[in-house]
Amino acid sequence: MKEEQGHQDEELLGKAYDGQLMRRLLRYLAPYRWWVVVSLLLLFLTTGMQLLGPYITKVAIDTHIAAHDLHGLNLAVLAYLVTVLIGFLSQYAQSYTMQSTGQRAMHDLRTQLFTHVQRQDLAFFDRNPVGRLMTRVINDVETLNELFGSGMVALLGDLLMLIGVAVAMLALDWRLAVISFATFPFILPATAAYRKRARENYRDSRRILARMNAFLQENISGMATIQAFGQEARHFRRFKEINAQHRDALLQSIQYNAVFFPSIELFSAITVGIVLWVGGAMILDEQVLPGVIIAFVQYVNRLFAPIRDLAEKYNILQAAMASSERVFKLLDVQESLAGPATPTHPLRLRGEIEFRDVWLSYAVGEPVLKGISLRVAPGEKVALVGATGAGKTSIISALCRFYDVQSGSVRIDGIDVREWDKRTLRRHLGLVLQDVFLFSGDIARNISLGDPAISEAQMVEAVRRVHAQGFIDRLPGGLHAVVEERGSTLSQGERQLLSFARALAFDRPILIMDEATSSVDTATELLIQDALRALLVGRTALIIAHRLSTIQFVDRIIVLHKGRIREEGTHQELLANGGLYSRLYELQY
Repeated sequence: MKEEQGHQDEELLGKAYDGQLMRRLLRYLAPYRWWVVVSLLLLFLTTGMQLLGPYITKVAIDTHIAAHDLHGLNLAVLAYLVTVLIGFLSQYAQSYTMQSTGQRAMHDLRTQLFTHVQRQDLAFFDRNPVGRLMTRVINDVETLNELFGSGMVALLGDLLMLIGVAVAMLALDWRLAVISFATFPFILPATAAYRKRARENYRDSRRILARMNAFLQENISGMATIQAFGQEARHFRRFKEINAQHRDALLQSIQYNAVFFPSIELFSAITVGIVLWVGGAMILDEQVLPGVIIAFVQYVNRLFAPIRDLAEKYNILQAAMASSERVFKLLDVQESLAGPATPTHPLRLRGEIEFRDVWLSYAVGEPVLKGISLRVAPGEKVALVGATGAGKTSIISALCRFYDVQSGSVRIDGIDVREWDKRTLRRHLGLVLQDVFLFSGDIARNISLGDPAISEAQMVEAVRRVHAQGFIDRLPGGLHAVVEERGSTLSQGERQLLSFARALAFDRPILIMDEATSSVDTATELLIQDALRALLVGRTALIIAHRLSTIQFVDRIIVLHKGRIREEGTHQELLANGGLYSRLYELQY
């Protein structure tokens, strides 16, 4: 319920137009300012050609047809065709230029967003669901692209057309111009009412859509659990309810459009009728020429088209303002683990690890590590054991600087990890996690992660040493066999073997394993143990394991309980002590 409310709050709209947000958006057009200038010039040219058409019609009727001047009429028709052709070409060029510029600007924004998200630390992803971040990078940026590509320029074009038509009408005959504007006192309140209702409806539909997306994403991800407990009918009813709310919101929007836009057409027809009635009387009184009336009818049609478009562009504008607010809110999130002013970039590592009175909390007032102090000598193999929630994984998180400690320090080769460049630090650490993540692509890419420094020979050797060659050879394509999303076509054990191969291929001086053998069978585990003994020679290693049989070869075992170190020693020493480790061992065997 809390998550659902979060999605609702996120869709609440601010102002329909925010000057500060717009100025910030326009910065992304700055590198392409000359393209924007060209687009604007083409927009003026297009508008000018559209305004010339009715005037040429007026000249053809009043000057050439009235005088039976066929040659002049031919020239007027040719001029009209030229304006149409130039208008078509300029509109095409303007649309292409502005759309292309918008795509480039949004490419830059999307790249900046992705880079910014990549720089965030794990605590950020704990607070922000994946679906919400996907919406920011894809959907919201696409909404802004619509503003840049068509909405903003089209809005300016509509305003230019309104001003140009009004000036042209006043220049032809101010009396007929005033009559043509007579319906505006009725149009303006109707437009304001439509805009208000459309805004409220847009807000409601966006909120319901966010709720439906969240519900759908959660259900697809948890489909196995839903089917296992036979909850399909209940979830179907809930989805049907949300879907019906979304349908009703869209139907309400259709109703508003069905009333507003025909109303504009009605006002346009009434205005044309009034112009013909009054203008016809003026022609009979010889106050105006017939061509003027024909031109006015055409100008009236051009006058009301921008009014219809402005109402639609308002929806684009308010959607863009809402999206830009969310996008910039994401971009304004600062890195929680700021790097030092002069970061350390050691080229070689001895592999010494030291924790000095380390306290770590994920939530204020709830420490998960409480005064941890330990030292791992270069090349030493240390295992961390303890019950779930004892703090084993938190020690790894502090070492990799996924989270900052509240007090104390974590040091590698005597240097506080907060003084390291984060990327340099992590490039010296080989990490094998229990929950293995595989990317779509092939086996080779999941071992090398696309790093060109890792050759295929290194990958083959890594695969051989972790005994993954057997199942890889059975796959069509071997190392280049296709891996589906999240490795869905591989078993958990096979995915874990690939993570071992990945760590071996990267050949880091410090190796970290978090429950790395929990999902392989006993026979495979024995093979991996042989490979690990060879792999760990000359490397520092921290190994987290619930299976105590997998860590009996290590130099030292540290037993954690409720965030504190309770015991420390070799396997035999800890068994002889009869403490926590001994009880854990007895429970397993």
